[in-house]
Amino acid sequence: MKPIDEIKTELKKWEEKNKVSELPAAESDLGHPLEVLYTPVNLAQTEYLEKIGFPGAYPFTRGIYPGMYRIRPWAMRLYSGFGTAEDTNKRWKFLLKTGNNGVACAFDLPTQMGLDSDHPEAEDEVGRVGVAIDTIRDLEILFEGLPLDQIVSSFNINAPGAIILAMYAALGQKQGIDPEKLNGTLSNDILCEYVSRGLWVFPVQPALRLTTDVVEYCTKSMPRFYPFNIRGIIMREAGASMVQEAGFAFANAIAYIDDAVNRGLDIDAFAPRISFFFATGTQIFEEAARYRAARRVWARVMKERFGAQKPSSMLFKFTGTVGGSYYRAQEPENNLIRGAYGVLANVLGGTQGMLHPAMDEPFAIPTEETAKLALRTQQICAYETGVAKVADPLGGSYYIEALTDQLVDEIEKVIKTIDGMGGAVAAIEKGYMQQRIADEAHRMAMDEKAGKRVVVGVNKFVDKSGKKRKMSFHKFNYQMLTRQKKRLAKIRKERDNDAVRKALARLADEAKGRNNLVPPLIETVKTYASIGEIMGALKEVFGTFREPLNI
Repeated sequence: MKPIDEIKTELKKWEEKNKVSELPAAESDLGHPLEVLYTPVNLAQTEYLEKIGFPGAYPFTRGIYPGMYRIRPWAMRLYSGFGTAEDTNKRWKFLLKTGNNGVACAFDLPTQMGLDSDHPEAEDEVGRVGVAIDTIRDLEILFEGLPLDQIVSSFNINAPGAIILAMYAALGQKQGIDPEKLNGTLSNDILCEYVSRGLWVFPVQPALRLTTDVVEYCTKSMPRFYPFNIRGIIMREAGASMVQEAGFAFANAIAYIDDAVNRGLDIDAFAPRISFFFATGTQIFEEAARYRAARRVWARVMKERFGAQKPSSMLFKFTGTVGGSYYRAQEPENNLIRGAYGVLANVLGGTQGMLHPAMDEPFAIPTEETAKLALRTQQICAYETGVAKVADPLGGSYYIEALTDQLVDEIEKVIKTIDGMGGAVAAIEKGYMQQRIADEAHRMAMDEKAGKRVVVGVNKFVDKSGKKRKMSFHKFNYQMLTRQKKRLAKIRKERDNDAVRKALARLADEAKGRNNLVPPLIETVKTYASIGEIMGALKEVFGTFREPLNI
């Protein structure tokens, strides 16, 4: 008898003896039934070297680097930005002093939509959920005392992403820093906006052109800068499942890569600097297995689909964060515990960085106290728990390996379905991704309402004493709007407005052609033209997107 057959025989005896079939049923976060026990039987078809392998070796299931955190922990950052550039600069310096690795910039909604702070539609949102950036003067203040060649900067913005990159490159020139020394990341993932969040401006094709312009410019002029940080998190927070998040994000990434390759870029010239930003829930084993599966799938996509030759081109590099949708206003201290478990899932899944949310972050700008606690959560996990001592500590678990195989199949099915529709752009235009996310969000909400999905303090173990714990929220400074609008007015009065007009006209002319728009954008922002003025010039050429009524 073969060993696996012997295990099957003994397993059946054990199940019958212990009446396993009568035990309560359990489901995964995706709604799939789970076994009571996982054994080698579940891995009978798994080829170790082909599917699991070693850290730092294809297919990278066990991690993208051989030693993982033995050399250093993941990059610990907090997503931060509010009010004016002065306000955010002060918070960044506090976080850097506390141990934050680099800065991750949160922009306010007007900036993300390409509106100036004095635009009539912007007034109520200026500086509320991020920092207000109107001109390069704001970026100069934002990075005051922060040499660009000594920090890593992450810019979480999509529609005006090329303009922010131009400002960053121009600021580097003002500091006397060679573009090759600039290190950081730009999200530059416009397709996720059409899928879920809605912060789009231009039609899809012009938006894709700007995305590829950024990739081409960074590849040739800013080789240390990551031109993509593809946002699965935006779709996950809108309701996508962990499988949909990975599948949809990979489908979007494939669309970007296709466009870059069609532009004439060599896959191995830019693929090593593709990164992802995913949301993590509290289902520790499933989340860890999902990231292991994602590494395997992405390595296959890059090697087999795009013919990448460099191992570095096949690496699924991701920043993980606990999704704010998993936090609750009821008993807010519970979010500290939820966050800590999510951090653990990220680490066991092999993250390269974390932007861990504070306990109050889904509801308001974090206070200094809650932001510090969020950073300390990561630091304690890294330095006190021992989870960073061994690469892929869950590898070899029958349960984890079975989950990983299952999730690989499911993620690849999502990609195949979108391929069958003609790719991500076609799937978005048909409303496919949007509808699937809406369906999953409804399923999860109904499960929570019915108590099938337990949320402690919300639908189980609810405190009925009547006492409510109030959070101490960051106080919004209403004088900030006045300060920001005055600064913008002063800049418009003192700058060379003739130079601004000429730069905007040149930019519009370039937009009508096919040349890369980043160089003229750099020259335009140097004149202190505002984001709103630049976006206005591009709108005249590109137009604006209107969502189809059938979506």
